[in-house]
Amino acid sequence: MQTSDAQLLKACRRGEESAWQALVLRYQKLIYAIPRRAGLDDDQAAEVFQEVFTTLVSKLEMIDEPDRLQAWLVTTARRKTWKAINKQKSWQQFGGDEEREGDIPDELANIPDNAVLADEAIVQMEEQHKVRTAVAALDDRCRKLIQLLFYRATPPAYSEIGEQLGIAEGSIGPTRARCLAKMLRLLEKS
Repeated sequence: MQTSDAQLLKACRRGEESAWQALVLRYQKLIYAIPRRAGLDDDQAAEVFQEVFTTLVSKLEMIDEPDRLQAWLVTTARRKTWKAINKQKSWQQFGGDEEREGDIPDELANIPDNAVLADEAIVQMEEQHKVRTAVAALDDRCRKLIQLLFYRATPPAYSEIGEQLGIAEGSIGPTRARCLAKMLRLLEKS
């Protein structure tokens, strides 16, 4: 069973190094993705990531709802990202290196932006993180089956899955149903 955020936070408060490592590993993709999706480069995203966890260290004792740690981290990452973007914009305004709006050619100005809005992207990332966490909490057999079926662009044939997992082809469907039910229960708890 996977350690809860509240348990990890308590262990971090006791100064347990392994708890910090587990916490960083659990949230690194989610936290790093927020500034990247907002348009910051790798260095800026790494800086935001570092600031988020530095803030967590300084506010560790002040977090009243340890079960809401993910929401706290995401909110902090958003704020640090907005701060970095605003800092970058103000730097560009004073530097004068950027193009002015009137300097953009008409054909470029009329290209529609079909990108997902920042808030929608963050919601998607949070959902993906919950799914990854639920998959990681599954037993080894279920985790491998889910990864084989859903983590590839083209899932392998049932014969190949059966061979890799050491189960009969006819039991893959029922096993998949049980594994998905376990995963759904884990997702409902989160």
